[in-house]
Amino acid sequence: MATRLSDPVSPDIRHDWTRDEAEALLALPFNDLVFRAQTVHRRHFDANEVQLSTLLNVKDGGCPEDCKYCAQSSRYDTGFKAQKLMAVNAVMEKAREAKAAGAQRFCMGAAWRGPKDHELDAVCEMVEGVKSLGLETCATLGMLTDTQAARLKDAGLDYYNHNLDTSEDYYGEVISTRTYKDRLDTLARVRDAGIKVCCGGILGMGEGASDRAAMLTTLANMDPHPESVPVNMLVAIEGTPYSENDRIDPIDFVRVIAAARIMMPASHVRFAAGRMELDAATQALAFLAGANSIFYGEKLLTTPNPGATEDKQLFDRLGLRPMGSHQ
Repeated sequence: MATRLSDPVSPDIRHDWTRDEAEALLALPFNDLVFRAQTVHRRHFDANEVQLSTLLNVKDGGCPEDCKYCAQSSRYDTGFKAQKLMAVNAVMEKAREAKAAGAQRFCMGAAWRGPKDHELDAVCEMVEGVKSLGLETCATLGMLTDTQAARLKDAGLDYYNHNLDTSEDYYGEVISTRTYKDRLDTLARVRDAGIKVCCGGILGMGEGASDRAAMLTTLANMDPHPESVPVNMLVAIEGTPYSENDRIDPIDFVRVIAAARIMMPASHVRFAAGRMELDAATQALAFLAGANSIFYGEKLLTTPNPGATEDKQLFDRLGLRPMGSHQ
């Protein structure tokens, strides 16, 4: 029996995807896959608009988790020193700079397994301050309790990022200090608190195409879908277990973006880490495949990112504009 693929022009948003369907999407001829993704994209978004987010590390290093891709784990010798939580006024200054540069969402990341309640006091103050600037707010702080999620919502947090990273089957190869269920439980608490979900994964950690399909299936069967879906290319960091990993084929990376767009039609699919590794033509393919969000600014937590001037030049070449700019 042939694997069923959803109608590429259907407005229906599904939550009953199978891994076989996702694998079939990823295996389509590239032109067919991108055509389907672009068709879906235009049903839900202006194809020439891109949402801009800036990401700031408000608490560097010293994380007790053993995520094999991460420079901030205390278990690896990456030369990255643990720092205290930034002062609220310093974060506000960075947020003002981000807004002036054109960012629409300001994301704050802290290298914690999960925040202590007294640490959350300062983060809530940051959220309130950033929100007062007219920016959307996002945070990634590790695992949360129900009470902590409710506090962040009360402070005005719009989005919470907590990535699945990979498939449930492959997850144990990447992280041993928490489980896939831990991830899903935090996402459920965020949802229950009324905060929008930002959740995606990382490609290039040694996973197979079936793992990528399984991760997309888990995301696409969440109800509702994550409002933001970051697709990251592994940045191999010296000192981590993945420092010698080969870079994922850029075409395979674009395939995952296209499949994410088809499976989660109304979500913002973010072309996240790894853009420094790709030339302008490959980035253009990613936008054609349905990516409509990027991180804007020269650094993503610990890894480099194209500068604002470079991104503006690329946008000008492609005829893209920031979402809601009405240019």
